[in-house]
Amino acid sequence: MTHTALARKYRPLTFSEVATQEHVSETLRRAVATGRVGHAYLFSGPRGVGKTTLARVLAMALNCPNRTEDGEPCGTCGDCTRIWSGSTSLDVVEIDAASNRGVEDARDLRERAMYAPSDEHRHKVYIVDEAHMLTREAWNALLKVLEEPPPRVHFIFATTEPQKIEQTAAPILSRCQRFDFRRVGVLDITARVRELLEREGVEASDEALRLVARKADGGMRDALSLTDQVLALSDGPVTADTVRRILGVVGDDHYLHLFDVLAARDRAGVFHLVEALLDQGFDLVEFYHGLVEALRALLRLRVGGGESEVAEERVEDWRSRAANFEPADLLRMLGMAAELEVNGSLRRTQQPRVLLELLLLRFAWLDRTLDLEAMIRALGGEGPPPPESERPGPTPLPPGPPPGPPPRDPAPAPLSSPASPVRSAMPKAGPAAVPPSKPPSDPLHGGMSMATPAPAASVAEIDVVGAWRELVASGEGLPSGVSPFLHGAQARSVRGGLEVALPPGPALERLRDPEVRERLREALRLRMGQTVELTFVELSSEVVAGPGGSRISPGAVRQGRMEDLLGREPAMRVAVETLDLEFMDG
Repeated sequence: MTHTALARKYRPLTFSEVATQEHVSETLRRAVATGRVGHAYLFSGPRGVGKTTLARVLAMALNCPNRTEDGEPCGTCGDCTRIWSGSTSLDVVEIDAASNRGVEDARDLRERAMYAPSDEHRHKVYIVDEAHMLTREAWNALLKVLEEPPPRVHFIFATTEPQKIEQTAAPILSRCQRFDFRRVGVLDITARVRELLEREGVEASDEALRLVARKADGGMRDALSLTDQVLALSDGPVTADTVRRILGVVGDDHYLHLFDVLAARDRAGVFHLVEALLDQGFDLVEFYHGLVEALRALLRLRVGGGESEVAEERVEDWRSRAANFEPADLLRMLGMAAELEVNGSLRRTQQPRVLLELLLLRFAWLDRTLDLEAMIRALGGEGPPPPESERPGPTPLPPGPPPGPPPRDPAPAPLSSPASPVRSAMPKAGPAAVPPSKPPSDPLHGGMSMATPAPAASVAEIDVVGAWRELVASGEGLPSGVSPFLHGAQARSVRGGLEVALPPGPALERLRDPEVRERLREALRLRMGQTVELTFVELSSEVVAGPGGSRISPGAVRQGRMEDLLGREPAMRVAVETLDLEFMDG
């Protein structure tokens, strides 16, 4: 009993039958029809996409006595049959460079190429597969014959790693016409496999064909080999369960369960899930590759579209899981998963279980993204409603007491807290931090307490700092190019004016320019209605004196911006202090 594999049985016989490589097949067919066939070609691309097949079809077209006018070989004559099957032919020779890679083999090939074809109407074609395996000396031996080839002699080099040829023998590339073959898409593989199964009289479900096409990873030959493997076990129609059992593909239910575990932050459930996969005999590396595809499908469903990424009957299941995560969270998870593949640690390790569990636990401990405007509205604050297209999905807030008015604590608040990084040793200047009607209770503002009446000077101090902040926020009247530096500057009221501290550098030098300083002083005068002396000082690399004798570090710039945000949104300050939230740079 003999069986011919599907990849050999249904190998294309003409240019038009080669799937997805029309940019190559059409060029070669027209070259044959017009008599403009080159003397050397380099076919590069992934395995199983048609490189050797097209090389044989080209050899058939050049030597077929029944060739059509548009350059297609007949595929049925004796010459075409021998070339197509790889049998012995006087004028078409296939060489495996992996086992014939030395300089002596190249010299033998060069000498054979000097002989004329067996007939005046025929062409000699040398197909060198895995050409990147040739040594530098072998390429040097072939260089002369490629530069000045005998008439009607053609070389076709096929390789999966053209960069190695460029490193080993760069001059070869300039003497060849290069064609880059593409990976075959999932839809093209599915259509081709379905067509061949219909010829074989076998039924197959859409999901089964989709699994085979995804497992093939862009290679048509791999897809047909996998189909052969599935048919060997299937007595009737090919089903998705049969494909998963034979090929070891992890089913959708496992990934849907994983996303339920991650949404519930069930860290213990991560270990149970990995143990279940091992107990059922699944390959964890295969599960990882499916996880990357599953995260990508969730992200596409979350941002809109992506229904084609999952089975049609499971679209709603996937959509419901996608609603549990924000797009930014899915993007971070996908980035962490891809990072594991980029550094290659999963392929090198002997314990993929540990790496996979570590990755899933990082997902489970991942901080969730909250939309600040949505949080403010949920806490009763005012905020502009987001556009319909940008409104996030439902994200439950952590439990906590209902929001109320800001607490009035007569005692000075602590300057910093390990649990709440947004509280810092920053001067709470400006109307956003301390209302003008209240005396400042922060020691950084002169060390006054709630029991001490506020002098008029403190109100003026708040006015000038607040006016400066409003000026910087609006940007009206500011010289061009200085606004980004002023947003991160530290401003404090001093006797007779306003002092602005910046880190040393070009920004400080420009702001000290008399013309720039005069324009800023005029802009501040227009906003306040009175002239204020404006000075710029250097914020040292360590610390500088702040209001009331306190000390401010350059790192406090970021905290100051946080304080500004909290001051403009009192409801957000309540949420930060009540729920112990932490701000992170995006």
